[in-house]
Amino acid sequence: MHRDYRKWFSPRLGRDMELLVFGHGGLPILVFPTSCGRFFEFEDRQMVATIADKIDRGEMQLFCVDSVDAESWYNRDVPPRWKIARQVQYEGYIMQEVVPFVRQLNHNPKFATMGCSFGGYHALNFALRHPDVFTACLSMSGAFDMTSFLHGYFDEDVYFQTPPLYLANQHDGWYFERYHRNTYILATGHEDQCWDANERMARVMREKGVPVRLDVWGDGTGHDWPWWQKMMCVYL
Repeated sequence: MHRDYRKWFSPRLGRDMELLVFGHGGLPILVFPTSCGRFFEFEDRQMVATIADKIDRGEMQLFCVDSVDAESWYNRDVPPRWKIARQVQYEGYIMQEVVPFVRQLNHNPKFATMGCSFGGYHALNFALRHPDVFTACLSMSGAFDMTSFLHGYFDEDVYFQTPPLYLANQHDGWYFERYHRNTYILATGHEDQCWDANERMARVMREKGVPVRLDVWGDGTGHDWPWWQKMMCVYL
């Protein structure tokens, strides 16, 4: 399998950022790690190996990015305003640095996001905020209400980084024209602590007419890598 490590200084984040690329072509998939996870997490957790045959056949190409969650949502040493400001900077890094890098290597008109747990939040948030760039999303065991991280603090940036809020009040036809062309999958399990969060997110999407597939897995499916491996094999 083709494996490519990349590192560059991000002017938007003010530090070096790393990522891994797996595969040589096919559908580009932007992969977000779990909470405070690293760019090598999908490889270490055998997620890449689980779909190695599809990657080798050129059906998909994974771009596994790093997170700054420890500097934003999970940072207990800074005030809430800094948490959300760091998330906005991270969005700039992804959209202005990572996306152009992906497009230099892969010209497929389709472009998907994917993530598990907190990575599922990032995957859906980026897909809904930029439906002209990302045409599909697979969120596994995601949670989407960011207000719980901010101890009552709220501003415009918090609103626009919290999918259940901004989507519920979205009325711009430009977004819905693109939403209706795209694919959104939310997967969770009966034993997953994020089951309710996925039900609520799917309800908002359906009420707004956004096409969404919500799958709630049985057989004791919970919030962990073995189930996410199985989900990924089904949906990719």
